[in-house]
Amino acid sequence: MAQQTMTPELLWKLGRVGGETVLEDGTVVFGVSRYNLEENKSERNLWTIPLTGGAPRQLTSTPGGESFVKALPGGKILYSHKGQLWEMDKDGANPVQKTNVEGGLQNIRISPDGKHILFSREVEMEKVLAKDKYADLPKANAHIYTNLNYRHWDTWEDGKYNHIFYATFDAATGNVGTPTDIMPGEPFDCPQMPFGGTEDFIWSPDGSQIIYVCKKKHGKEYAVSTNTDIYRYTLATKQTENLSEDMNGYDVAPQFSADGKKLLWHSMASDGFEADKNDIIVLELASGKKNNLTAKWDGTVASARFAADNKTILFLAVTKGTEQVFTIPVAGGAVKQLTKGQFDINGIVGQHGQTLVVSRTDMNHAAELFTVSLKDGAVAPITQVNNDIYSSLKMSKVSERWIKTTDGKDMLAWVIYPPDFDPNKKYPTLLYCQGGPQSALSQFYSFRWNFQLMAAQGYIVVAPNRRGMPGHGVKWNADISKDWGGQPIRDYLSAIDDLAKEPYVDKSRLGAVGASYGGYSVFMLAGVHEKRFKSFIAHDGLFDLRSWYGTTEELWFANWDIGAYWDNANAKSYEQFNPSSLVNKWDTPIMIVQGGIDFRVGIEQGLQAFQAAQLKGIKSKLVYFPEENHWVLGAQNAITWQREFFGWLKETL
Repeated sequence: MAQQTMTPELLWKLGRVGGETVLEDGTVVFGVSRYNLEENKSERNLWTIPLTGGAPRQLTSTPGGESFVKALPGGKILYSHKGQLWEMDKDGANPVQKTNVEGGLQNIRISPDGKHILFSREVEMEKVLAKDKYADLPKANAHIYTNLNYRHWDTWEDGKYNHIFYATFDAATGNVGTPTDIMPGEPFDCPQMPFGGTEDFIWSPDGSQIIYVCKKKHGKEYAVSTNTDIYRYTLATKQTENLSEDMNGYDVAPQFSADGKKLLWHSMASDGFEADKNDIIVLELASGKKNNLTAKWDGTVASARFAADNKTILFLAVTKGTEQVFTIPVAGGAVKQLTKGQFDINGIVGQHGQTLVVSRTDMNHAAELFTVSLKDGAVAPITQVNNDIYSSLKMSKVSERWIKTTDGKDMLAWVIYPPDFDPNKKYPTLLYCQGGPQSALSQFYSFRWNFQLMAAQGYIVVAPNRRGMPGHGVKWNADISKDWGGQPIRDYLSAIDDLAKEPYVDKSRLGAVGASYGGYSVFMLAGVHEKRFKSFIAHDGLFDLRSWYGTTEELWFANWDIGAYWDNANAKSYEQFNPSSLVNKWDTPIMIVQGGIDFRVGIEQGLQAFQAAQLKGIKSKLVYFPEENHWVLGAQNAITWQREFFGWLKETL
């Protein structure tokens, strides 16, 4: 019988499972990362398991993370380790380092015929640092800029850009020929900053061409645009062609059909709107004809790929608070939902026959690998990496609740109850405010905003799918833009008011918590809640929209959702929807968390909010992480975050 409940320390003992590929014989290759709290670092190793389940086999155990690259003839596996290629037997035996390339190799792809290697590395294009600009000042510490996008996410621009290179490759010897830069002289990034990887460039099935994603804009033009394009580079001619030149939005994630005759990618129509509807574009390479398969479908696409039959496209999409697998014919036709259930399918690893291998989560379980039948959508587990912990853990009940909003709409909210919930008792309750603002609130499993952990400390959590979230139609998703402090905030109040009607909710002990736009929401609620809440926690929230607009880096997002503060057309956002304008109404304890290298929501936001609360005499706390960005990634910092989070709630709620 389960005896324990989730704790921060137990949460960080969970193995983090990530699928790599499915081999031809049905063997699934996957990675497991585990954190060592004492050493404050993680270790990732490769494993295999039969598609049908069974005993997993650990392939690697050397320090440093490993990633699968390619299956080789004779049952060998090529993998990446510390920036070099290694080879091992399928069972993990006989590991041998194959390459020794100076500077290492990142984001490696081997051509289908095995004769070429494709990888990325940084190239210096501009002299930004004073010590590089002035050779006689080697100890100078200055950055010099004349254009925008001088920093991104958590990194200052240093004049270097990610470029992709190809070279001849001999798998037998590991010899890598002289690399060719396919973007010579171009001050643009591929993979895309800040999160791009191998999904940004692929080989054609015959190995003669490279397809890659790039936003070929620079400086201010880069900062205000989302217009990435799909490029085709031909090895024989060394010529590059823009395949999406007539498309103005976000074009990413290219995938070839197995026969090499078609290419698909994800596409958004509007330049500057990063949360626009994502469609599937299929290009017939012989004719040049493009077809938008999902133009008339009221949803947004992720992780699209051709099925093995070349007749079907598989993709993921959020629907009513869950993420599921969908299909659509390559020739066009109706979208069909393949999987259903109270879970998220958040990644497609590969296909073997009529079986998909996917990653699946729910609010009580971290990611594990599952199979999905392409015949009937049946879902079955493959890996059970964390079952030793789950088998002795009390689980939370997660319920779907539909709430009427102030404008008469039906809104989904997830309600997470403490283990051993007793409806005859009263519980403190947390309103969870999602970030994004246009990100899904589905059955995800977070290692920071973890609902299982919150419920295990004795809190009921209500997590509403307020305006601005995908999964409820394109309009619902888009309606938050230019209305940040309007209907979405009323949606939050509708959710907490609806749940507070239940006899088991202690209406005198309500709290609101959130990060990013969720932190903004907390700051807004602090000024409009009219005594509903007893405690607030805001992490990297937007407090003052004027100073935020003046310091954030991805200005396409700021322009689309808020607009420039000097434009009178945006006065409503900067007056009615600006949390700093409502500080005169703040009267409730608040904890503020801020990352020191968060350039999306700069440090001044958290400091201003804390200073305002302190000067008003409001009980408040600042938790500052100098080396964290918009997230908290360090293991010991994350435990600190959890302890401060629950310590504050215990003290104030």
